Order: sequence, then C-alpha cells, then structure tokens
Amino acid sequence: MPREPHEALVRARAEQTTETWKAKYALLAGVEGTINQALDLTGMRRARYRGLPKVRLQHAFSATALNAIRLEAHWTGHNQHHTRSSRLEHLAYRLTA
Repeated sequence: MPREPHEALVRARAEQTTETWKAKYALLAGVEGTINQALDLTGMRRARYRGLPKVRLQHAFSATALNAIRLEAHWTGHNQHHTRSSRLEHLAYRLTA
C-alpha cells in the first residue's frame, strides 16, 4: 500500500477511538436509524404526489405516523430494535431449542 493512503488510514482509525468521534457517530447512527425506519414503514423513498407542498405534507404525515408508531411501542413495551437474521440463523435456533 502506498505511504500516503496508509498514513491517512492510520490517522482515521486513531481518530475513531476518541470520545468526540464516538459521540458524533452515535448521533449519526440514530439519525440514520430513524430515516431507515421511515423508509421501511411509510414508503417515503418515492413521493406519491407532484409538487413540493404536497410532498412536504406527505413527509409531515409520515413523520407523524412514525412518532405514533414509536409512542405505541413505548407504551406497550414492544421492542423496536429488531435486527435482521437469516433463515439459517432461524433454523439453527429451532434446532437448538
């Protein structure tokens, strides 16, 4: 590996161990999780209507729906943080149970 890219990689890895970087990354991960949940649950990837005012209204309704879903999950105690697992993992779980 050439020297400059290697040194940049070493600096970046060293920076990732600082508390400041970890705090910024935690915030970013939370925002990305919210966006992903909105895309999965409300279909925000494509607008249903034409025109910026209608798209803004759609996004506002999608955000309201997402907040309602999160409130309901909080009140009922359902865990929202499900990680995806493969069929092989499900099969292995069934075989060990």
